[in-house]
Amino acid sequence: MTMTPILLVMGVSGAGKTTIASALAERLGWALLDADDLHPPANHAKMARGVPLDDEDRRPWLAAVAAWIAARRTEARPAVVACSALKRAYRDQLRQAAADLQIVFIKAEPELLAERLMRRRDHFMPPSLLASQFAALEPPALEERALVVDADQALSEIIQAVVRKMGDERGRPAPP
Repeated sequence: MTMTPILLVMGVSGAGKTTIASALAERLGWALLDADDLHPPANHAKMARGVPLDDEDRRPWLAAVAAWIAARRTEARPAVVACSALKRAYRDQLRQAAADLQIVFIKAEPELLAERLMRRRDHFMPPSLLASQFAALEPPALEERALVVDADQALSEIIQAVVRKMGDERGRPAPP
């Protein structure tokens, strides 16, 4: 039985998760979720005050993301999810909905992301929380088989690399 592909685009704030996930979903014709949309208002308010979320804050949010992924699987609808998923435990929770979750880790230097966050307007995540994101980050382990891409590449290069890798892993040509 072929599993419905679910692609997780992960990384710290400002890495480009939403931009990359949106471009991938459009290119592939897949469903898209920006996991930030599932944060409860209390989480947004906490971050807007410059207070990092803790594991307890993230638990119901990750459950909602996992439920969304499970629903796409039930519908046999491939999907791309933009989600920080900073810790291995968070990715493991998402894997409960999709054991074969395909991870794209957007790797970036703090200086690049600080610059990007300073340019953002009307976003709940202030630049002051960037250090806490890097402190929490557990890059994917080798056995997670993540595709690692650098955030400083052109969007078209990132999308091309991800689509090519997906085709390679499935032993067939990359999706159109």
